[in-house]
Amino acid sequence: MTDFPPLREVIARHGLAARHSLGQHFLLDGNLTDRIVREAGDLFGRHVIEIGPGPGGLTRSLLASPAATVTAIELDRRAIGAVAELAAAERRLTVVEGDALTVDYTALVPAPRQVIANLPYNIASPLLIGWLRHAAAFERLTLMFQQEVAERICAEADTPAYGRLSVLAQWVCDARVVMRLPPAAFTPPPKVWSAVVSLTPHAAQPDPAVFRRMEALTAAAFGQRRKMLRGSLRGLGGEALLARAGLAGERRAETLSVAEFERLVALEWSI
Repeated sequence: MTDFPPLREVIARHGLAARHSLGQHFLLDGNLTDRIVREAGDLFGRHVIEIGPGPGGLTRSLLASPAATVTAIELDRRAIGAVAELAAAERRLTVVEGDALTVDYTALVPAPRQVIANLPYNIASPLLIGWLRHAAAFERLTLMFQQEVAERICAEADTPAYGRLSVLAQWVCDARVVMRLPPAAFTPPPKVWSAVVSLTPHAAQPDPAVFRRMEALTAAAFGQRRKMLRGSLRGLGGEALLARAGLAGERRAETLSVAEFERLVALEWSI
């Protein structure tokens, strides 16, 4: 990738000033993007999906890896022009113009597939939940979030950051923070620190219908965090449901482990 112009030159030439409405904060330091790629493990033979490549900083590091293919999904027409320059010189790169929230990833690239991305902050959580619904389709997800979101994903039960995203992510994946970056690492600098989370799907995955039940259960349980579970889960069976699971009704959602939520979702109740 040394034959390509500096990223700041690419940004200037394509008028790629970051847009807040698109959640854009570009990572231009090649040492950092190389490290993110290394956190994804051995990419030989893997088909990698990148979301929001911007001027192509992480894209260049992905192309420097032994990945079989790299598919970059971008909504911003300015960035498509910038990354298309890489695609013209590197046959392994495909640029797809589209909304990452609506893409069928299994149809887009073959397995084994990974997602490695500095996610647009404004759609990071919805993107993650969509991938968790189909976690079996991915070998690994290596994703940049705002640090607060990363901590929620990996939080342990009975801690302030623990919530619905923690349960959904840890139910289907091994999740851990592998890297933290200060605001100054980005252009323009965000107001908060960022962090990279590695999510490796478990070998056994729930049926899609069971995942929907877990989404409903956690939405009800964490919808009013200060409520006791007997109240927050009233619409799903409340006290009776909790008794069948061997859980006290006065407990609150943040005190339940992922295993206890799994016990609840396995019981009969109506959504």
